[in-house]
Amino acid sequence: MSVSELPEVRVDGERLLGELDDLSRISDAPHPAVTRVLFTPTELVAREFVRGIVTRAGLALRDDPAGNLFARWQGTEPDLPAVATGSHIDAIPFAGRFDGTVGALGGIEALRALREAGFRPRRSLEAIVFTSEEPTRFGVGCLGSRALSGAIEPERLAELTDADGETFDRARQAAGCSGALADARLPRDAYRCFLELHIEQGPILEQERQAVGVVTAIAAPSTLRITVRGDGGHAGAVLMAERRDALTAAAEIVLGVERVARASEGADGVATTGILEVHPGASNSIPSRVRLTVDARHIDRDARDALVREIRSQARSVASRRQVTVRIETLHSDDPTACGPEVVQAVERAAAELGLSCRRMVSRAYHDASFMARVCPVGMIFVPSAGGHSHRPEEFTSSEDIVNGVRVLAGALARLASD
Repeated sequence: MSVSELPEVRVDGERLLGELDDLSRISDAPHPAVTRVLFTPTELVAREFVRGIVTRAGLALRDDPAGNLFARWQGTEPDLPAVATGSHIDAIPFAGRFDGTVGALGGIEALRALREAGFRPRRSLEAIVFTSEEPTRFGVGCLGSRALSGAIEPERLAELTDADGETFDRARQAAGCSGALADARLPRDAYRCFLELHIEQGPILEQERQAVGVVTAIAAPSTLRITVRGDGGHAGAVLMAERRDALTAAAEIVLGVERVARASEGADGVATTGILEVHPGASNSIPSRVRLTVDARHIDRDARDALVREIRSQARSVASRRQVTVRIETLHSDDPTACGPEVVQAVERAAAELGLSCRRMVSRAYHDASFMARVCPVGMIFVPSAGGHSHRPEEFTSSEDIVNGVRVLAGALARLASD
């Protein structure tokens, strides 16, 4: 059956929303907050939950050495590069219920809905649950899609460590992921294209009353770790004129990060100081060392790199003036992504056929689609986030919006898989 002959695709909203709710309760934080960190006992239970959904759906299930899960529906011409969708199920501490999960479970539901409608794809369709999109445990995000795309060397991935000194390699083997990490990398012709459904995580769709966002570009971060060193001492005994306080210097650097981002070219430049670690951390001791992380993003690589250079410059200026030292390390610096025109057009046609409003937009958050772009053309579908909230328990997307997003996803996948 071709896409032109496809009968109405009915997404089982009750089934999908029930699965999303059940998954949200597999958490180390009380409902509705979600904490689900890579390879913890809770995250492993969530993986088994997803495996059960895939098995019941009659899809072929496999995983790779990095822990990515794949649910495959064989096409009528299985030797052709497949069409893929998917997202992630890990969650930062005290996050919301829909980040990642709408695309992970929604991708599986899209395949189920197409099968139940009687569609037969020419190309195989695959739904992926990516390992560790969030950087919570090992400090680097999108580990699964980086491994699939070759964006991270297997040796570096293996040696990444968490706060307790556990390496990724030991953690993934303890979780039952076997095989050489190098084998996770996909061949260049594995996929014809990749399409990710995700909540917007911003306010634009809700404010403009648009049902769907069609992503045309994805911003990418450059993440810096800045270590400031000064002189410690007793809070009462060292006079103000003699102080070389690492924390006050770091505070000035943090404000400088904000100032530089506000002054950057265009509206798409942003920078965030998300972690501040103070040593020794006593109320009556002058801080001698502060470590902070800075996340700088833009959809244009040159503009992002200019933003990073200015942040580095102002940090060194603060250090010189306050007589402290700074060490600036680049943890990672990824390229922004332009979405594939054919994928963008497939999403817009699917939305139009369903009578759903849509608008083109950029993603200022980055996603697994960013790294899948190294393998094949990519696209993203956004659905509205109430109040623009995300990465917090108040994160909410209505049932209607979720179902509409999956309907658009199914329509676009059917079109792409028929090519």
